Amino acid sequence: MTLPVTGAASAPSSRSAWLVAAALALFFVLPYVAGSGGVWTASITVATFAVMAYGMDIIFSYLGEVSLGHVVFWAVGGYVVGYGSTQLALGPFQTAGLTVLVSLAIAALLGLFTLRSREFMFSLVTYASAIVIREIVSNTDAIGGSEGIPGIPPLAISIGGWTYAADSEQKLWPIAFALLALAVYFVARFRRSKLGRTALMAHMNPALATSLGSDVRRVRFLVFLISAPVTALGGWLYAYQRAYVGPDMFDGYFLILMLAAVVLFGQRLLLGPLLGIAVMLVQEKFFSVGGDGNKIITGGILVAILLLMPDGLARTWLRRGKKP
Repeated sequence: MTLPVTGAASAPSSRSAWLVAAALALFFVLPYVAGSGGVWTASITVATFAVMAYGMDIIFSYLGEVSLGHVVFWAVGGYVVGYGSTQLALGPFQTAGLTVLVSLAIAALLGLFTLRSREFMFSLVTYASAIVIREIVSNTDAIGGSEGIPGIPPLAISIGGWTYAADSEQKLWPIAFALLALAVYFVARFRRSKLGRTALMAHMNPALATSLGSDVRRVRFLVFLISAPVTALGGWLYAYQRAYVGPDMFDGYFLILMLAAVVLFGQRLLLGPLLGIAVMLVQEKFFSVGGDGNKIITGGILVAILLLMPDGLARTWLRRGKKP
């Protein structure tokens, strides 16, 4: 009796994995089929911001917390690239590794203080931390101060005698897609891991998680810790894409974009952040109403979803479809 049950349970999971793989494959070939410079740029931006949002998704969906300080990790990735590539002559693998290490260190420091609070206070503390760090960065001449760091060289990978220089949007796209696919895979593995299941239990029923022997505070700390490098690697790629990093990476726009992407289609949907980012950036790229207008639309989407469809578009549509 055990084998049929296991097979039945794994079939939907297998089908879901194939659907995710097919969706990502279609996204990968899209700019090649379209062949337009604007589509290359838009695809890279969608992939980059989706990676950024997946870090927020881990916190929001599995801890039920809103980290208003996640832009810190986004900026960390950019500044590591800016300083590492222009001042230390570090390559992309080195800056990526350093991005992970620095983001983990900052997340550990923030986590020790912020995770003692919950929900509203947690959001306020993380937001205050982001403001303090932005002011420090803006007034530190060694990393460009308020002017930032221009002149970041193109991303170039060298392995043995082989070199791949991503000196155009078309050449950068495979790297951007690979990072997106890695982020999706990481989140998928996290969801099925013991930590992911425990985090969800701690979010939904902390008393039950504690009664089963889970250290809820430790679980929250670990989840916060692993979310940081995901968002930071999005900032890493963003710095290479625009060849510049500055204090504008702390802008509230990125925070609103992360949150809106996570809630638009619904929490704990593997492709939810990617689809959310795609919808909002397609509007900005092809149906723009101006810089401030686009920000108003993005913020309006976030407010509307939270108030009218807190479960997200996908789950709301599914629920309505099941009604007789």
